[in-house]
Amino acid sequence: MTDISSSGGSNTELREFLRSRRARVTPEDAGLPPHTGARRVPGLRREEVAQLAGVSVDYYVRLERGRGSNVSESVLDAVARALRLDDTERGHLFALARPTRKQGRPLPPQRVRPGMYRILDTLTDTPALVLGRRLDVLAANPMARAFYTDFEALPRRERNMARFLFLDEAARELYVDWEASARGTVAALHLYAGRNPHDPRLAELIGDLSLGDQDFRRWWADHDVLRRTYGSKRYHHPLVGELTLDYEALNPTGDPDQTLGIHTAEPGSPSAHALSLLASWTREPAAGGVTEP
Repeated sequence: MTDISSSGGSNTELREFLRSRRARVTPEDAGLPPHTGARRVPGLRREEVAQLAGVSVDYYVRLERGRGSNVSESVLDAVARALRLDDTERGHLFALARPTRKQGRPLPPQRVRPGMYRILDTLTDTPALVLGRRLDVLAANPMARAFYTDFEALPRRERNMARFLFLDEAARELYVDWEASARGTVAALHLYAGRNPHDPRLAELIGDLSLGDQDFRRWWADHDVLRRTYGSKRYHHPLVGELTLDYEALNPTGDPDQTLGIHTAEPGSPSAHALSLLASWTREPAAGGVTEP
């Protein structure tokens, strides 16, 4: 299995990311004089990005071709400004252009601390789970298993939120705005790929999703990136019906690639009532608790 970032000595992910961002910025957006006549490319030309960033055209072309080395922070900052990148995109650019993890260096296994399991056990009335690298589901409380799917009943390699969203038909029924959630998941995977381009399990996951879903293939090619922190989503659960839930994505100390995701409902709302109904079902004797792998 090859990594997803390099081919023939070039940084493919960097090349495609810069091209995709350049295509989304018009000369008018960048404050350049309007161009008369037809343009051969959407968005900015390479020469225009170089002009805006204050670097030579040859230098920027090498960078966009994924062949830049030892790129300075000041140059990357200038390119980020020229392409009007947000903070998440800027961080992704730096990760792609100045990787810190070398190829062939294995990732250490992830472990959920006992204290995190106890936290999940205390959250009896709301879905909560711990996500790891590649959006792997490392742990889930009974409410999360009742709300999404019983991850613990799946083979370990299939316990993954991206696999659930794209390869489980139940997900398309659960998420009222499935496309927005699915696109956000693709963008979150791209963000992870920028930090860990040589992760063989990521390459396997991307391959499986690309083969299994045409939407994933199309959106992966967009090279969007997203860091989830909090928000609100609407769901249609097969047992308790319509819900609008807020979510918080918290990063425990000790492992930056772990995220504690918690859903909550506004007190007294119909969604809170629906969660209470679901919680009463999970407290059946057969439901069980959070178990350590």
